[in-house]
Amino acid sequence: MPERRKFEFAGAGGDSLAALLELPDAEPIATALFAHCFTCGKDVLAASRISRALVDHGYAVMRFDFTGLGGSDGDFSNTNFSSNIDDLLAAADHLREEGLPPSLLIGHSLGGTAVLRAAHDIPECRGVVTIASPADASHVAESFHCDLETIEREGEAQVDLAGRVFTIRKQFLDDLKQTPVSQIGKLKAALLIMHSPVDLIVDITEAEKIYTAARHPKSFISLENADHLLTRSEDARFVADMISAWALRQVGGPPSETRPAVKSGEVCIHERDHIFMLDVFSDSHHWIADEPVKVGGRNAGPDPYEHLLAAVGTCTAMTIRLYAARKQWPLDDVTVKLQHSREHARDCEDCAERASQLDVVKRDITLHGNLDEEQQKRLMDIADRCPVHRTLTGQLSIRTRQIGE
Repeated sequence: MPERRKFEFAGAGGDSLAALLELPDAEPIATALFAHCFTCGKDVLAASRISRALVDHGYAVMRFDFTGLGGSDGDFSNTNFSSNIDDLLAAADHLREEGLPPSLLIGHSLGGTAVLRAAHDIPECRGVVTIASPADASHVAESFHCDLETIEREGEAQVDLAGRVFTIRKQFLDDLKQTPVSQIGKLKAALLIMHSPVDLIVDITEAEKIYTAARHPKSFISLENADHLLTRSEDARFVADMISAWALRQVGGPPSETRPAVKSGEVCIHERDHIFMLDVFSDSHHWIADEPVKVGGRNAGPDPYEHLLAAVGTCTAMTIRLYAARKQWPLDDVTVKLQHSREHARDCEDCAERASQLDVVKRDITLHGNLDEEQQKRLMDIADRCPVHRTLTGQLSIRTRQIGE
């Protein structure tokens, strides 16, 4: 079962900050440090749901309340964006002391803007994720509306934010102006930007600013109809799934110097978590294989039978396309869907004693284009001639030998 540790650590200003570290039931793929949205807390729905889902995927995740928020000590009115950065660096220090240095920084809304800045001072950081984040912290001032003049004139004002009243001081506004977008171009980590095109709090043009300012490697994922706070559980789960898949390539993989030498035509498999997760290497590619959660895996990649179906399906589509191109037939597109008939979880319950049985792969092919009946029939015949199909249905011998270390 995943482990949950509630604790406190000293923030940059000396205040005690409330934190939660969630750990998977096996060695973590990587450690993520999560920064919550402006005036929220570590237990806001988006933060808790995304964190739990990432733990399910095998990541360790720490989230905490910034100074003066949630269960943390301190006075929020004395904080600013820079103090949030300092709190993040203190959190990273604590994780380092625990032997879990954060290689992945995740921030929601202003928390995303904060991790973009903090990443420069966290040497272990290899990946940064922003979720519905503004490109610079000064964007937050728009939330204060007509109170801006009062703050400038009197030095502070009571500001109503999402039904809660906070004291905002002029030093807070002055500090917000010290976050130029140009800082993003100095980021030395991979960047994933996630944003909804219908976000009413932070417009998606902010994501465009971040993407334009950043250097490669950088990626963008649209959150479709999600709201700013990701209040729907399915949106939070989607975010976690996408982060997990992306992060495996950025922070969870083996160092490049440990990549095995693989000849053309060979595939090499290495264990990743010593449960089911595997690194799969060809001469020029690397991907992940895993098992579903229901059978003890983390669902971080396709399972063995999905790889098998993918081999048959891709070979089928390629073979059909090659033949149609050679004949110059009007094939616009080909779709192949496959399904294996056996219950996967029971594959090896009785491997030693079971009687021979028939494995069935159901393959549905859709041919798109202005093809006549004869052309369609010929292409369906060609489908059975794809090399992988012929390998599996022919005289296949798997010869195994043990190789010493």
